[in-house]
Amino acid sequence: MPSLSPASVVTALRAAGCVFAEDEARLILSTARTPDELAAMVDRRVAGLPLEHVVGWAEFSGLRITVEPGVFVPRRRTEFLVEQALAHAPDASVVVDLCCGTGAVGAALAAALAAALGRVELHAADIDPAAVRCARRNVASYGGQVHEGDLFAALPDALRGRVDILAANVPYVPTGEVGLLPAEARDHEPLVALDGGTDGLAILREVATGAPAWLAPGGCLLVETSGRQLPAAVEAFTRAGLGTRSAYSEELYANVVIGVGVVGAVGM
Repeated sequence: MPSLSPASVVTALRAAGCVFAEDEARLILSTARTPDELAAMVDRRVAGLPLEHVVGWAEFSGLRITVEPGVFVPRRRTEFLVEQALAHAPDASVVVDLCCGTGAVGAALAAALAAALGRVELHAADIDPAAVRCARRNVASYGGQVHEGDLFAALPDALRGRVDILAANVPYVPTGEVGLLPAEARDHEPLVALDGGTDGLAILREVATGAPAWLAPGGCLLVETSGRQLPAAVEAFTRAGLGTRSAYSEELYANVVIGVGVVGAVGM
């Protein structure tokens, strides 16, 4: 079949409602290897598949992260969580990426820490088998291990009391609001990666409660949340016995709660 021209790709994407049609067209055109593949990629994007699922990758913290079909797409705002983790624990040697999805957060942390300090011990975990398979591809070059299971139950017991950075990009959309998400998310990303329970904070509270048992002295837990949920999220961290603060990025419109393990504290 004849190859689509760049202009026709832009036109098709714009007609489908893609706000950044020109930018998306450049990515698709640079990724497609054949005219048939180009046409198929344009068709998938026009049908509503997330761009990252169409091209098979997403840029995150300067890395190209593999994104497989059906796996949660890493958001650029979550780069702020990575920045906050590195600012708090620039010499971290043990990192856990909980609710890891593609493993983007763990890969970004490992890349930065390894560049500065040498090898870092990286573990990631997710309850979704598709996410686990995808994350293994993204953390392999850092020697990362990916575990399948529900939150802390997935982690090796030997990590207890040793984790310097515990990054948990938990789902935080209230159940009743999942249907209001853009179709790209609600139709093509796993519900388990989006639905945070009645008020969106069920998983966050569970992670905050369990974290002290896994953190090294002075280790930190970082979780992304919305501005509306921030006060309740901070309260959950405080109740768990964590020294708690929050940070906000106006540029990325991102809120991160940071909890620091208290020396000598006994986790649950």
